[in-house]
Amino acid sequence: MDANLVEIFSSVQGEGPDVGRRTLFVRLGGCDLRCAWCDTPHTWLPAREARIEQTPGVGDFEVRPNPVPVADIVDAVARHVDALPHAFVSLTGGEPLLQADVCAAIAEPVRALGPAIHLETHGLHADGLGTVLPHIDVVSMDWKLRSDVRRESEPKGGAGGETFAAEHRRFLEVAKAAPSVLVKLVITPASTDAELHEARDAIAEIHPGASVVLQPVTPFAKVAERPSPERMLALHALFLERLPETRVIPQTHPIWGVR
Repeated sequence: MDANLVEIFSSVQGEGPDVGRRTLFVRLGGCDLRCAWCDTPHTWLPAREARIEQTPGVGDFEVRPNPVPVADIVDAVARHVDALPHAFVSLTGGEPLLQADVCAAIAEPVRALGPAIHLETHGLHADGLGTVLPHIDVVSMDWKLRSDVRRESEPKGGAGGETFAAEHRRFLEVAKAAPSVLVKLVITPASTDAELHEARDAIAEIHPGASVVLQPVTPFAKVAERPSPERMLALHALFLERLPETRVIPQTHPIWGVR
């Protein structure tokens, strides 16, 4: 089995409740959404070449053509894990569940090496999640807000249409069987009360014990400003009414300049 691979590299988790923990990132190519604030637009399309770090955190990348055999990815992960303890191996993208069979084929043998398997996903492909879920320790799903997100198939400027709530609800129904579930919402100045109330109520109905992260956007691409501290504190209070495991956590890796 082959994969479209963007890169493998060792760093620390920069988002969410596990921020700061050593993580090996396996980034797969291709995404079917377009987020206005996306900081990895090079992953939207399948990659021609893949970068595989040779020494954890050093940046000594080997570049090779795609597709890459899954067996080679597992071998690269094993070398990193053997060289340095990693708390997690993160399957990310792009959207990794566009290659759900690949994710499962990587996760199963890698999990046996010791690190927990962390899946970073936009949370729309419930069928793909079902394929990989038996091998996942943490499902980290975004709850996409239509104010800043469009489908790849929609014209530019298409954000703001019908919400993704139905697909997110179905995804979360599957995800709640995972050992740990994190739901992240990226908050921008354009995020509306209506879509945030909808998200809060749906998460509380389906999985009230889920960890929730309200992440003030890091200005990038089409998003130039963060929401105000007052706005974030008000939203935190709103979510705490129904979801007690809600935190406000910004991205940390841009602060100190790592990937």
